Amino acid sequence: MAAPVQRWSCVGKRWVLAYIDGGSRHGRGAAIGFTSRRKRGQSSVAQQPLVTAQKSRKGEHEWAAVVGLEIHAQISSNSKLFSGSQVHFAAPPNSLVSFFDASLPGTLPVLNRRCVEAAVMTGLALNCRINKKSLFDRKHYFYADLPAGYQITQQRLPIAVNGSLAYSVCVGKKPSQVSTKTVRIKQIQLEQDSGKSLHDEPRSQTLIDLNRAGVGLLEVVLEPDMSCGEEAASAVRELQLILQALGTSQANMAEGQLRVDANISVHHPGEPLGVRTEVKNLNSARFLAKAIDFEIERQIHELENGRKILNETRSFDYKLGCTMPMRDKEGKQDYRFMPEPNLPPLLLHDTASLPPGADPQQVINIDWIRERLPELPSETREKLIQQYGMLPEHSFALLNEVGLLEFFQNVIKETRAEPKKVTSWVLNIFLGFLKQQNLTVNESPVTPSALAELLNLLDRKAISSSAAKQVFEELWRSKGKTPSQIVSEKKLELMQDQEALERVCHTVMEGHPQVGVGGRRKAMHFSAC
Repeated sequence: MAAPVQRWSCVGKRWVLAYIDGGSRHGRGAAIGFTSRRKRGQSSVAQQPLVTAQKSRKGEHEWAAVVGLEIHAQISSNSKLFSGSQVHFAAPPNSLVSFFDASLPGTLPVLNRRCVEAAVMTGLALNCRINKKSLFDRKHYFYADLPAGYQITQQRLPIAVNGSLAYSVCVGKKPSQVSTKTVRIKQIQLEQDSGKSLHDEPRSQTLIDLNRAGVGLLEVVLEPDMSCGEEAASAVRELQLILQALGTSQANMAEGQLRVDANISVHHPGEPLGVRTEVKNLNSARFLAKAIDFEIERQIHELENGRKILNETRSFDYKLGCTMPMRDKEGKQDYRFMPEPNLPPLLLHDTASLPPGADPQQVINIDWIRERLPELPSETREKLIQQYGMLPEHSFALLNEVGLLEFFQNVIKETRAEPKKVTSWVLNIFLGFLKQQNLTVNESPVTPSALAELLNLLDRKAISSSAAKQVFEELWRSKGKTPSQIVSEKKLELMQDQEALERVCHTVMEGHPQVGVGGRRKAMHFSAC
């Protein structure tokens, strides 16, 4: 009998060594000689949890993972943080660059009011304390896509601090097994983005595009309160929904509008925290979860084999499914932070401290912004559950897909069908077709009105369930046709006339005399049903 192999399993907040029979066919992560797949069974990107074949002694083979995140969200604004240059994704290279963005001598920053309001709104939505006085600093480092040689940020006194973000994470195999967790928010700060380096490897050269240089960012720093990739991915998805609901960021990760850096370390419970590594520039929640869980396992494997964890920056190779070293951080980089001399302190007010006779265009009132906060995703989900008797997992699914909730609500307005049936059709049939075709809700050939009309036909029993699915497929293929037209053309109506139905049955039986008496009785019984 083959010797058992060892694999690591995430149980709660502890990573426990599990022993599996040697006949198991689990993959072994051949690239680096240890298991590289995740062990939590909470999401589509996770593997099924392993069963521990034998218990280890208390404290032996137990690891606690610690995960903290730094999230950079691009602010939705017409112009950049400190210049009047427009913000537009995929514009021709270097077409949206002002003199200040290019750091020409003599140019000065002018703070964008919209970016400040977006930071305050985000801070309030995340239960932060808004600092009425915040400061700007220069963070120095030298790279080709940073023309000034420094980045303007908020190091000493950021605009918002001490917040919290509640998120939900699956705790079992079933989608309904959901647990609510909270991660603390250390701070939210305003800062300007750098440009973009385009590496042309065949020609061994790097091209610089400064369109992104100076775009306003919200850096949201989460405390290390998470323990695995699934928790981190769930927190980022929730933050993404909040930013989109507020309108402070489109938070489209595919377009680089939301980028995540993950800090990861492991240690034995009760012992000091381990040396951490940082995985940079993750632009997908799925890749974030994979990168974190891979890095946790890598660190455990290194320590179990007597090696040390290096304090380094790593990147995630999504094709190989592993993290790769970029540069070490053993020698602390000196950013030479200094106060930004060209920007005075940023002063905010509430209703009580508002100067008498102040020009509304020259001051920002925190209370005025608080009163105008839109409904947050958690509140929307609760309303869906209360109003439509919806399952919690269905409310999450409606909000997780951009535009799907609005589509659902428009269908509800125009149909007499029960909300549960509408939910089922939208999440199972409609969303399934979108996924198959890799389309967004806005690109769907089926409109809310068309689906509502189809559900009305089904509700009054004008068509059967199987016929309704045929009609939906035809709606997907044929733009411009209505469900009623398709039903009429394909003769999919249910016959309501009993006499006409019996005549059809008799005609069928007379046309098939070879069928025995027993078969005819079954046919008659079937037709009567």
